[in-house]
Parts: sequence; C-alpha cells; structure tokens
Amino acid sequence: MARAPFELAGVRVAPGARAQIDVPVAKLYTHAPLHIPVEVIHGRQSGPVLLVCGAIHGDEINGVEIVRRLLRSSAVRGLRGTLIAVPIVNVFGFVQHSRYLPDRRDLNRCFPGSEAGSLGSRVAALFREQIVDLATHIIDLHTGAIHRTNLPQIRAQLAPGGETEAMAMAFGVPVILNAELREGSLRHYAQGNGVPVLTYEAGEALRFDEWAIAPGVRGVRRVMRSIGMLSSDRRRATPPAAEVANGSSWARAPIDGILRPKVRLGARVGKGELLGVVADPFGNVEGEVLANADGIVIGMSNLPLANEGEALFHVARFDAIEEAESAIETFQSDYESLPEGLNLK
Repeated sequence: MARAPFELAGVRVAPGARAQIDVPVAKLYTHAPLHIPVEVIHGRQSGPVLLVCGAIHGDEINGVEIVRRLLRSSAVRGLRGTLIAVPIVNVFGFVQHSRYLPDRRDLNRCFPGSEAGSLGSRVAALFREQIVDLATHIIDLHTGAIHRTNLPQIRAQLAPGGETEAMAMAFGVPVILNAELREGSLRHYAQGNGVPVLTYEAGEALRFDEWAIAPGVRGVRRVMRSIGMLSSDRRRATPPAAEVANGSSWARAPIDGILRPKVRLGARVGKGELLGVVADPFGNVEGEVLANADGIVIGMSNLPLANEGEALFHVARFDAIEEAESAIETFQSDYESLPEGLNLK
C-alpha cells in the first residue's frame, strides 16, 4: 500500500517530496500578513514525525541557523518518516529582535493557548493545532537570554529507560539537565501528551555562535538516527557519554557594580571558589561572587554591568564531577578548530 501524503495547514506533501509552507499567523498594523515558515520533508517510508523548531523566543537565533543547515544536509534526502522544520516560531519577536511577543508575553509560557485569548495565547494555539499536534518527537532549539551564554546542553524530563532519555543521550552534548517542566511551555504541553521533547540550549541570544550551531546540527542528526529516521553512519565516532546533572543554581551579584569574571564557561569549580568580582567604577567597593556548590559553569552573564541579586554564573552539580569535566574537555577537543570555540582551559 502506497504511503499517504502528509498534510499541514491544508497543504498535502507527497511521499518522497518536500515543501515550504507559510502558515498564516496574524496581520501587522499595516494589514501586511505574517506567517510562520515551515518546511516539510515527507519520506517515502513510514517512520516518526519529528518537529525541529527554533526561535520560540524571537531573539534566540542560533536555532534558525541549525534548522537551515539541517535542511541543506544531504542526510535528510532519504529519511524515513517526516521532518517538520520551523526555523522561526515567534516571527513577531524575530522581526523586533525581541524575546517576547508585542504584548510582552513569553510565547513559551502560553501553551496550549486559546483561539480566544491574548496574542500569545492565540499564536500558541495556532502553532499547536497546525504543527505541534502532528509530531511524535520534538527538538526545541534555544540559547541563553540576552547578554547570557549557555554551554551546549540538553534539558529534558528524564525517566530511566524512556524515549526522552534515549534521545538526550543520543544528541551528544556533554551536559544533560534533568529539568522540571515549566507550565505553559511547549515542553510541558508536549510531554504531558506523551510526546518526547528535548530542549537544546547553547550560545547567546542575537548571536551566531559556531561552537553552539555545529554541535546542534550534528546532535539533531544523531537523534534522527537513534529514532530510525536516518540510516546509521558507521564512519562517525560514537559521542562520549553525557553526564546528567543532579541540580543547578545561580550565583548572584552581591552588590551593584561592574563584573570581572574569574572563570570561563565550562570551568569546573569548587564550593566557595571565586567566580568573579563586582566592584564600583572606582574599585573602592568590591563584592566577591562565590560558587555555592561544587560543579561546572554551564551558563554565565556576558554583560559586565550587574545589579545586586542579578544571576551571573549558572553552576550545575554532578554526582560524578570528574566524568562531567572529562566529557566537556572531549567536547572542546572536537570543536577546538572553530574560530569561536570554547576556551575551557
């Protein structure tokens, strides 16, 4: 029996074909229409339906480039199942270089949404109904917030032996956070409906970080192989095992002032270790930022200007910290030739 076409937003994509689809989302004040761009690749053979999406936060643009490279990859030409690629979900925020929608709502706190709600709720409902509910697996691409950068990491709710855990391990980044679900997020909605979801966090908002983009593309392809969408590639080495963090916390600014970091992203730190110094412009008053636990710096502020209480260094805790440090060093060596590679030494 011939495989049925795949239908999205009223467009039918034949087996073995691919199509770009503009999903109408709203109109601007000028009456100009706005669309969520989608590309569907519908394989000739049956298999999972994977949604890969970026820029739910409109300023988190590394995911846009990850999706572009994935779609241009020769690996996806003979895939089994269906790939739904959405480079930009929050088109409003993307145009305005903003994390948020015009009503200042965070789209990733609006799911499942409502057709009769706020703009954020309406966009979430449309994205859910037209796209998300078609998927059997999801990879959601993110970065750190504005002026913050993240070590490449996976965030997921892990159940031992479950499909989400298997996808997270297959992705091939050094750190996995067993993260609680946040109500209103895409991950909360999909996971609640039995759909395994990974959130990939890497790099900084409004930047193209090659050391975040390249492993993101490779990680998505690894997951596609692990769930049977792509043939295995024996030429590629198996990625080193990722380490699962047992928790994380932020070290915050003790005073208002200007931050001078003393550690880099990916550094191993001990409880009480000096992470940075915040001082007034004259250097007369200084406050030390200290690690509140043994762990690895997986996120940090890139903006030297800090207000008291502001989150500056995100430290993840591990039961096997030596293994976590080793995984990060191996990851660095894989990408050390990149011009913007991590400096973890």
